[in-house]
Amino acid sequence: MLSRALSVPLVLGFSVFMPLLVAIQPGGGLRDTAYWLQIIMTVYSGARLSAMVLTNRRKLLQGSFWLFVYMAMGVAPLAQVVLGQQPTPVVGPRSDLTEAIALVLIGCAAFDVGVLLARTRPGGNGRGESRPALVHRRRLYLLVILAFGASAVFVMKLGGPAVFFSSRQEIIAGIEDAGLSQADSQAGQAVLRGFGTVPALLALLVYTRWLVTSRRARRSVVVIATWAALALLNAVVNNPISNPRYWFLTVMFSLLFTVFPRSAAMYRSALSLGVVVALVVFPFADRFRYDENNYKPVETTSILEPLALKDYDQVGMFANTITYVHSGEGHTFGNQLAGSVLFAVPRSIWASKPNDTGVMVGEWMDTKNTNLSSPIWAELWIDFGPIGMTAGMLGLGYAAARVDRRYARRSNKRAPSGSLIALVVPLVAGYSFILLRGPLLQASGRVAIALVCLALITTWRHDSRSKLR
Repeated sequence: MLSRALSVPLVLGFSVFMPLLVAIQPGGGLRDTAYWLQIIMTVYSGARLSAMVLTNRRKLLQGSFWLFVYMAMGVAPLAQVVLGQQPTPVVGPRSDLTEAIALVLIGCAAFDVGVLLARTRPGGNGRGESRPALVHRRRLYLLVILAFGASAVFVMKLGGPAVFFSSRQEIIAGIEDAGLSQADSQAGQAVLRGFGTVPALLALLVYTRWLVTSRRARRSVVVIATWAALALLNAVVNNPISNPRYWFLTVMFSLLFTVFPRSAAMYRSALSLGVVVALVVFPFADRFRYDENNYKPVETTSILEPLALKDYDQVGMFANTITYVHSGEGHTFGNQLAGSVLFAVPRSIWASKPNDTGVMVGEWMDTKNTNLSSPIWAELWIDFGPIGMTAGMLGLGYAAARVDRRYARRSNKRAPSGSLIALVVPLVAGYSFILLRGPLLQASGRVAIALVCLALITTWRHDSRSKLR
């Protein structure tokens, strides 16, 4: 009934009224091919996001993908085209921006083709599957110890808990004072920040699901006390003041779907309200990026300007990546992806190790700020060209659909408290905003640390001594 009541206004709102509202705003942008392609992109992604909200199954990975696409590759770039303003200058010809929008549209269509292929896969009903992976109870205690130990080192290195409630600028200064940030390598600070935040979040997610799904856990003083201590720890190291907004979005998204693992209403509300948050809150949510002396409030004269000021530079950076390749630099044929996968290899061993794609293109553009995005479309395109990008997006859609289907089966009422997929999928759905935004090299550190932590606590044994009850 909720789906029926929402279907018409939701589809019209996302696919018609929102693009129309943006398109009729006054601005100095050109009404050319790029403009009309961006209109098509916004309408298409709005329709797909509506389908994710209205579906009978909770599709976390597909839902987060289309939420990101609708805002970062649809509405925000449309506002930029209408205004004729870009968060990051587009240095190439207008044709490169047109090509970037067309490639984003092709990539999204390929993602949908991958989803359709996953539906037609033989044996997709779940029969004959092996036992699901679970959280090992005793190894979970090791993860808790690791979380408290690594976070304690992180806090002490930066001078105590107070700095985590000041600003991100203070955090960066503390990292530099500790000698963990170097001009040619950020590996030290990435490892410290990763181990200081990821194990704490993972441990909190496990204990949260344990409490939500197990009466025995809710009667255990030890479990409740450990959860409370982990919640306090995360309030220090994973709060929105000391962390980038995309990481805090990961924290909130994963916690939300761990606390409400089976709520269709919560799933629909999260995707619907996510649009409002992205439009209204996100552009102004960098209040704690700088200290009081360096913070400059956002001043706008148009409702669209916040979308053209800073955060949503993904389509523009894709256009700059195309210009970079067309200028003679050429495709990298997997070198950028290799740098992301092998991020932990020091430059003293791998002298030609690539910088992340956003930095590389930013340095070529000669910009002062090289902390620029590089969306997954650009990462695939710079390595493998349009055919490789299309194949990569098709594979991404196939994998997302398969995982979503398995998650829907294994997060039901009969799923065990320690079901690993019920913990991992909400976390990946939240972190996908970072992976889709890019660059991949910046996102690789936390992914690797999360994989280490998950390997520590994973078991396929279902005996009473090893599983959560």
